[in-house]
Amino acid sequence: MSAFFDEIGDAQRAFIAAQPVFFVATAAAGARINLSPKGMDSFRVLGPKRVAYLDVGGSGNETQAHLTADGRITIMFCAFDNPALILRLYGQGAYMLAGTPGYDALAGNFPRLPGARQIFDIAVDSLQESCGWGVPHMNFDRERKTLAKFHAQQDPAERLAVIAMRNRSIDGLPVTVQTVMPPWDD
Repeated sequence: MSAFFDEIGDAQRAFIAAQPVFFVATAAAGARINLSPKGMDSFRVLGPKRVAYLDVGGSGNETQAHLTADGRITIMFCAFDNPALILRLYGQGAYMLAGTPGYDALAGNFPRLPGARQIFDIAVDSLQESCGWGVPHMNFDRERKTLAKFHAQQDPAERLAVIAMRNRSIDGLPVTVQTVMPPWDD
């Protein structure tokens, strides 16, 4: 029981805005499939066929490596309350690092999160809605503050030095490293 759509409608936009978590999946030839949960109010619908999310540094940068190699990305939202629904966005993604043209304008759509390293800008090719009846009921309690606290206490120069050492994905694909902190992190 699923339906496909060519663009994000008002009901889907409202559903996306109400979800506290989303999942990002990417792949590249010969590499592991990457699947990551995201939160922190970091996802935005920018238009009927365009979405973006603010990426906060974590343990790796597989999404950027895969998008550079392949470009394909899937975003999944699922309702943990009623009505049950799973929404997948299929598209082509690109990344934008702090200090690159257009970053500051796009960053204005997001909260100022410590540790922001890039924005993923996604051209949506299609959407799929499915029932979600197999997804359990769960209640959202609160966002975790640990990652934001970790990044807020870091020295920006030290953080950039650590990021510079992570210029490869776990499968050895190249990653473009951040060289400029977002304006609110420096």
